[in-house]
Amino acid sequence: MRKFSLLLGVFALLAVTGAVSAATTSTVTITKAGYVPNAPKISQGDTVQFTNSDTMAHQIVFKTTTGITCAPNPLVLQPGQSGTCTFLNAGSTTFSDPNDKGNTFRGTVTVNGVADALTLVTSKPSVVYGGHATLSGVLSSHKVGENVDVFALGCGTNGAVKVATVQTTTSGAFTASVQPLLNTSYTAKVKNTASPAAAVMVHPLLHLGKVAPHSFSHRLSASTTFAGKYSSFQRYTGSRWVALKSVLLRSNATGVTPTVLTTASFRSAIKVGVRVRGVVGQAQVGNCYLPAFSNTIRS
Repeated sequence: MRKFSLLLGVFALLAVTGAVSAATTSTVTITKAGYVPNAPKISQGDTVQFTNSDTMAHQIVFKTTTGITCAPNPLVLQPGQSGTCTFLNAGSTTFSDPNDKGNTFRGTVTVNGVADALTLVTSKPSVVYGGHATLSGVLSSHKVGENVDVFALGCGTNGAVKVATVQTTTSGAFTASVQPLLNTSYTAKVKNTASPAAAVMVHPLLHLGKVAPHSFSHRLSASTTFAGKYSSFQRYTGSRWVALKSVLLRSNATGVTPTVLTTASFRSAIKVGVRVRGVVGQAQVGNCYLPAFSNTIRS
């Protein structure tokens, strides 16, 4: 599942890269007679390159500049020079040379809208119970201020629930902090546009304590009980971890909602000063969690 989460992130990144690489560039040539062509039609995110083939300098000014980014800015081109403008918003805008009062140097760029796409990746493929992950993505239209609803589908649940609403910022980007209680698949939605899923897996929080010489405790925190399951008490040999005994997890206690604590106390004849830890393996935690690994202490 860890590899699967990483692949989701890679695929989402490729989607962003693909959206960028799909943009095209159209060329408008500035001649003595005017613009050729004088009415280019492009799509959102596309670029128009203006090339001055005249023997005198020309400036290009747009009636509406919202969503238009040009370089150089202002767009003043000497003979033989080129400049580019990228158009992020759908619609039409006229352009002209303010130094030429005739109708020759007039034009219109028509920007056709494209269907929005929404990406979603996670900063962490897995967290320990109680931890947070950051979800991030980009709206392909690059609109700022769009509401993004984040939905969570927890392992074993019947339907996704909305856990956050955030807004897009610069270039349509957004982030949201999430705290999954168990293995959870997240999706984001802007109006009718939904993102691919991004999975965040969860390790139960396992704490190993030393109560007294040769006396230890396990405390497992999760959103469900693990009473009746087994943890493994292990020692480090210098090259690998070796299981010393299986510990039956017995007692339940209610932590801060929705946390459930499953605990056990046990004894071991291990000598003092050895590095030890606890592990609850995949077979014990089931399908909705990853294995739990405790802190390391000295026996």
